[in-house]
Amino acid sequence: MWPRRMPSVRSFAVAAVVIAAAGRTRMRMLRWGATDDELDLNLPGDDMLRRADVVATRSVTIRATPGDVWPWIVQLGQSRGGFYTYDFLENLVGADIHNSDSITPEWQHIEVGDEVKLAPEAGLSVALVEPNLALVLHGGIQMGPIASPFDFTWAFVLLETQGGSTRLVVRERYMYLRGWARLIVEPTGVIAFVMTERMLRGIKKRAERTVSAHSTPVVAPAA
Repeated sequence: MWPRRMPSVRSFAVAAVVIAAAGRTRMRMLRWGATDDELDLNLPGDDMLRRADVVATRSVTIRATPGDVWPWIVQLGQSRGGFYTYDFLENLVGADIHNSDSITPEWQHIEVGDEVKLAPEAGLSVALVEPNLALVLHGGIQMGPIASPFDFTWAFVLLETQGGSTRLVVRERYMYLRGWARLIVEPTGVIAFVMTERMLRGIKKRAERTVSAHSTPVVAPAA
């Protein structure tokens, strides 16, 4: 039997608007802060995957030189400087992250092949290090006894602007190794966006604050 009441044209129209709005929102999240030129840039790490099923490119302007921003990038990681995001959210899932507000000398050395931990039992390999320019992490996240269903690169790239500031461009690239990988990567896209936005703002705040502190003139006491 036919259903007693068929969906109306209006219902289809509303559904279409909702789907379109969701698509636009997702695209904005995948390119938060990035210019059209930055989206088109071939960045360090892009050649490490033979294809990308999902790409997110996000950027922020930092009123500091790449050399001032780099120390905050190089000390990223669990058991290091953290990720400058929301400690309480990271620690709700047992990540044991403690975000640093200072540059720590013992965390300033990193080499290709080192591991940057995302949590005590999860990490990515350092695939490329170009001081004051780029840090690229590569790998996947194993799920218990199951190998990661995706391959992943996470690039942090510093672009100096003509005004002496820095554009920090962060690019995530996912290549699905299993058909069901999208069921993990895409639903968590909102979380990845929220945490990455906070990280970019956190790095910006710390780098600009450090530069400001170093440039504050010393006022001699009155005679």
